[in-house]
Amino acid sequence: MAQSGKFVRAAAIIAAALIALAGSRQAGALEKLRFGLNWLPEGEHCGFFQAKAAGLYDKAGLDVDLRSGGPDTNVAILTAAGQLDMAMGSSFTTLNLMGQGTAAVTVAAYLQKDPQTLVAHPGQGVATLADLKGKPIMIARFSQGEFWQFLKAKFGYTDDQLRPYTYNSAVFLSDPKSAQQGYVTEDAFFLGKEMKQPPVIMLLADYGYRNYASTVFALKSYIDAKRPIVKAFVEATAQGYQQCMTGDYTAGMKAMMIANPDHGEPLFHFKIKQMREREMVAGGDAKIWGIGAMNDTRWKEFFDTMVSSSVYPATLDYKAGYTLEFSNKKP
Repeated sequence: MAQSGKFVRAAAIIAAALIALAGSRQAGALEKLRFGLNWLPEGEHCGFFQAKAAGLYDKAGLDVDLRSGGPDTNVAILTAAGQLDMAMGSSFTTLNLMGQGTAAVTVAAYLQKDPQTLVAHPGQGVATLADLKGKPIMIARFSQGEFWQFLKAKFGYTDDQLRPYTYNSAVFLSDPKSAQQGYVTEDAFFLGKEMKQPPVIMLLADYGYRNYASTVFALKSYIDAKRPIVKAFVEATAQGYQQCMTGDYTAGMKAMMIANPDHGEPLFHFKIKQMREREMVAGGDAKIWGIGAMNDTRWKEFFDTMVSSSVYPATLDYKAGYTLEFSNKKP
């Protein structure tokens, strides 16, 4: 019996060692993936940080390095140069890259509504986007080639309305007749503190702006070589966003705040509240095909609008700029 007991204990030790070794090999086999955020870490990035902090990427076999963006970082160029494997963008990103001769593909969209807004003061006769036609609006230079073109095509805005936008609210706050671009996940939080009455916030997505935001894209060559990796990343990130929208997002929030201590927890909570109430993640195509989903009709509508605004030539093969292969689940 003593010999038998020793044998059992030895077998158990060996088995435990094999399990530990297998786990070590599995951990060592995680696929490294360099992912570029489109801005400094913020609440809109919750799904990525939640997937990282909650171990969803690990479970998917991925070792994801979330790299911060910012005003001096162009993730499209970095991805095209091979310094990033995948990155965040919008509907514009891959179409712009294709127009420059780089084959890139959007594989998912985690914000069904672009957070872009125009903001005005109350009591100035402005309630809708149509009311701003002909009035001065502060718009950033890069935005003039993007959502400004939509406003021109749909509401008849003209370039003589443009005024410089410096990412500083001081000018807007000092002039009750002024209007500027904004972000629905921030406008009321920041401007509301400085104004006697809440600002007039007009979300472009509610007026037909069809741009997908917080998209994931990569070079076509990377996707062709790493299809299982792309699929795993898209699905794990969708799970992260699902937790942010319906569950406890504390892990993701803490990870994001470590990456960007200046963000602040109250702002993070405000952003998540806006994203939930406005169904920015779980609405639209996501209601049918799951978080991250896109659809052909919307891509065509977006492209046609930009063609009519002379942003893209009609000959550009926009269908090559996206795929539903990784994002859409059968309803």
